[in-house]
Amino acid sequence: MATTPALADTADPDERADELRSDIDAILEDPALEGATSGVVVTDADSGEELYSAHGDTSLLPASNMKNFATAAALQTLGPDHTFTTRAVVEDDTAAGEVPGLYLVGGGDPTLSADDIDAMAADVAAAGITSVGEVYADDTWFDDQRLVDDWWPEDEPYAYSAQISALTVAHGDRYDTGVTEVTVTATDDGEAVSVDPGAAEGHVEVDNQAVTGPAEGENTLVVDRPVGTNTIEVTGSLPADAEPSVQLRTVDEPAGMAGHVFARALEENGVEVEGDIAQGEVPEDWAEPHAVAENTSMTLEEILVPLMKFSNNGHTEMLVKSVGQETAGEGSWEAGLAGVEEALQELGVDTSDLVLNDGSGLSRTDRITANSMIDLLTRVQDAPWYEVWHDSLPVAGDSDPFVGGTLASRMDGTAADGVAQAKTGTMSGVSALSGYVQGPDGSEVHFSVVNNDHAGAAPLHVQDAIVVRLAEYLGNQAPEGTVSLRSEPAVSGELECSWELTC
Repeated sequence: MATTPALADTADPDERADELRSDIDAILEDPALEGATSGVVVTDADSGEELYSAHGDTSLLPASNMKNFATAAALQTLGPDHTFTTRAVVEDDTAAGEVPGLYLVGGGDPTLSADDIDAMAADVAAAGITSVGEVYADDTWFDDQRLVDDWWPEDEPYAYSAQISALTVAHGDRYDTGVTEVTVTATDDGEAVSVDPGAAEGHVEVDNQAVTGPAEGENTLVVDRPVGTNTIEVTGSLPADAEPSVQLRTVDEPAGMAGHVFARALEENGVEVEGDIAQGEVPEDWAEPHAVAENTSMTLEEILVPLMKFSNNGHTEMLVKSVGQETAGEGSWEAGLAGVEEALQELGVDTSDLVLNDGSGLSRTDRITANSMIDLLTRVQDAPWYEVWHDSLPVAGDSDPFVGGTLASRMDGTAADGVAQAKTGTMSGVSALSGYVQGPDGSEVHFSVVNNDHAGAAPLHVQDAIVVRLAEYLGNQAPEGTVSLRSEPAVSGELECSWELTC
């Protein structure tokens, strides 16, 4: 393997290209890829010349590189200025005082927060409503299929595999959907721990079997939501001197949780809730449902930042179903994925090598090729929304999580620092990195690295070494005092987003 960069000012372009190919070949000999299949393609943006290709047409699992296709299709179909509306409706526009039923109607907003719902509740009170009978959560803008058919059941308790609903409450500044923040606090040695189920209070059951252990003891705490239940199960022990343990766990039927959040907000804003909280569709015999409160989401352009930077599976699948609503009047995976493929074809992308079973890449039946990824990376540059999409990609080495995202601690201090923008993708036996590298003179290469069937940790250092080599090829140099990743593995063998198995 070469140990010094072949910089862009080397005299002979053919020699430089030959050196690049030789170095990438050497990088791919890394023992971490023993037994693996790697699709690797690099092209020059200006000329379209293929600078490197290995297994470019091999059908491979993409992990979260699938999000590149889904989000491009969403921008093509919905547009970067698209917003999502959530409404609170009653039967007619004369409703005031006591109303028998109030419906919170979801419109597919992946960023609807508890604060947004509180503001809607305040508007309900301002409309003159003082009490409601039942509160209903209506998520029928999407169908009732909550999970893709081949997502692994054992993943269901975790945020990356949350149920997909048109009405869901987003948590935190990363807007995780379909989850609640569970806080477990130690009490006195030998006593039960304290469990706060967060926003899901009243929607989930809590099975607290955990105890407080002796100070400086072993932390064996486990917070789970057993498959097929809506129960937060807490077992093990938490030392008496331990800090509270805060973990995100998914809920069954996110719309139901949204209904409970809304009901609490109504009470806090002076609107009495007299009856039950349930899921239900606005009655068909209501002649003209009247909205007493509305919330409009941020734009799709803004939503793409947390989606792509942090590889948010739930957001992506909500966009897929929204594409289905837009193109076929049906918020389903079947309609949405058909709409995604149609949008990609409108962009000129050859979809013949794509197998789309979801939008996020969590499905084990998704398939792409490195060549199809390069095709996408090239075609989107002609779209009017390209800069929006490009800016949503994680940036290598940028420590700001809303810029660097899943690449914030990768390739920092190398020639690729700040000049490589790419989507990551990692799950068991699958790892990928695809995007762009810019040179100081404005030159650019497109690249896709898709690794399948590797054993052990994801070969992130291999992907990083290739991207750093591309940055050097274009004439970028590492800051003084740093070492090229072509001769040393990347410092991190762990996922930057450890909570997100398909980051």
